[in-house]
Amino acid sequence: MIDSRLLRQAFGQFATGVTVITARDGDGRPVGVTASSFNTVSLSPPLVLWSLDRRALSFGAFAEARHFAVHVLAAHQRTLSDRFARAATDKFAALALDGGIGGVPLIAGVDTVFECETEHRYEGGDHLILVGRVLRLSLPAAPPEPLLFCHGRYASVAAEPGIA
Repeated sequence: MIDSRLLRQAFGQFATGVTVITARDGDGRPVGVTASSFNTVSLSPPLVLWSLDRRALSFGAFAEARHFAVHVLAAHQRTLSDRFARAATDKFAALALDGGIGGVPLIAGVDTVFECETEHRYEGGDHLILVGRVLRLSLPAAPPEPLLFCHGRYASVAAEPGIA
C-alpha cells in the first residue's frame, strides 16, 4: 500500500496552474472554489476537466450544476486564489461580477475564462471529476504570467536563459 503522505508529496512535484471555478447552487447562490486540478481534454469537441474533493462545502452545488466557469489566474491574482481556497460563507463579498452562461458568476478582472456546460461526471475516489464542454471563452491579447502551484506553495515561471 502506498503511504498517502508520500503520495501527496509526489503529486506536489507536478507544477500546476491555479484556477477558480464558479457556479450557482440549487438556490441560485454563487459558489466558488480554488482548483489546481484543471486540465484540457479535447479540441473537438472542446472539453476541459477538473476535480473536486468530496469534502468541499460546495461539493453538492458543483455535483449538480449544469454550468460552471473556469477562471485561469495570473500571478498577480494570488489573493483570489486564497479567498476561494478558504471555507467561507461568502467568498464573493465585494467582488465585481459579470453574468455568464447559465447565470454562472464571472469574476471581473480575470482575463482567461472558460464558460462550460457540464458534459460528464466521473467517480474519482475521494474526488468527483467534472468534464465540461466549453461554450464560450475569453482570452487576453497578451498572456499574463500564470499563477502556479508546486511543492505545496505558489511558484513562478523562471525565464529560460537567452530567450526573450
